[in-house]
Amino acid sequence: MALQCGIVGLPNVGKSTLFNALTSAKALAANYPFATKEPNLGMIVVPDERLDKLEELVSPQRVLPTSVEILDIAGLIKGASKGEGLGNQFLANIREVDAIIHVVRCFIDDNILHVDGSVDPVRDKEIIDLELIFKDMETLEKRIDKLKKTAKSGSKDDGINAEWAEKLLKHLESEKPARSFEVDEAFQELYKDFYLLTSKPVLYVCNVDEASVINGNDLTSRFIESVKGENAEILFICAGIEAEIAELESKDERMEFIEAMGLEEPGVNKIIRSAYKLLSLYTYFTAGVKEVRAWTIKKGWKAPQAAGVIHTDFEKGFIRAEVIKYNDFIKYGSENAVKEAGKMGVEGKEYVVEDGDIMHFRFNV
Repeated sequence: MALQCGIVGLPNVGKSTLFNALTSAKALAANYPFATKEPNLGMIVVPDERLDKLEELVSPQRVLPTSVEILDIAGLIKGASKGEGLGNQFLANIREVDAIIHVVRCFIDDNILHVDGSVDPVRDKEIIDLELIFKDMETLEKRIDKLKKTAKSGSKDDGINAEWAEKLLKHLESEKPARSFEVDEAFQELYKDFYLLTSKPVLYVCNVDEASVINGNDLTSRFIESVKGENAEILFICAGIEAEIAELESKDERMEFIEAMGLEEPGVNKIIRSAYKLLSLYTYFTAGVKEVRAWTIKKGWKAPQAAGVIHTDFEKGFIRAEVIKYNDFIKYGSENAVKEAGKMGVEGKEYVVEDGDIMHFRFNV
């Protein structure tokens, strides 16, 4: 499932350093604007304690976690919507992703240049928001013109759609992102069809200094206040430290470093889980002696769709799904014990898969 999160932000806020920590892909991280010209694509493994617990109980030959794609996008500057800097490329890359991880700089370091000469995360966020909004306004104006033309030729629905789209345009003109506009059910498909940049869900990552990882600082306090109306998640990360943790060879070394910092886990784990949630993704598991594996599906998928992630034949020839709830598996300790306790469900084509389900599919092709 090729769902992607895109890391965005101004130049020199720590995007590529964070990308390296997330993926260990060693993308170029440098102290000058536009160090990232072409977007870097990486796969990030989704940390999941449930997988570890299943491994303990099943003792499989191998364990395969699930993953999501992440894109490190070139830094944006003021005027990007008009093609300044790498604006056109940046905006095209954002259009391709499904959700946005917006990195803002919340640390002072005279040795690391800021493209605007001073550190102000609120201003930085507004620069990016406005450039995306300007591009969305341009997109929407063109679509409204088309709708009005078809309305004149007799399409009553397009006349109604044009009127609704003009309300959305006014919302954008008030410098508010599309995701904060309330969309009635009747216009959901039209709204999706606009592919607006500011309609994408967003996670804010404040890149802070080492001392501010746990409680933040004055810069993060100002930033939190500025986005309190957005209902968006905000995480504090020190990208430099995360990159150091990612470089350590063993799990024990990493945990020792993390505990010395007063943390429970790497900050990147929180980002990955939040990104997964942002994409409305669920995980189900298959568990056997050969393999314990996590599989990614979209929230709300039914059993045949979930089966199709393993192989298209599973979906085409779907008969039924044998389902064990994760908590039941942990409680009883094995598939056989769950069966004996009468806790295994047999589900048909209409079953909506829940996060954490352990599944076995019966199919015939």
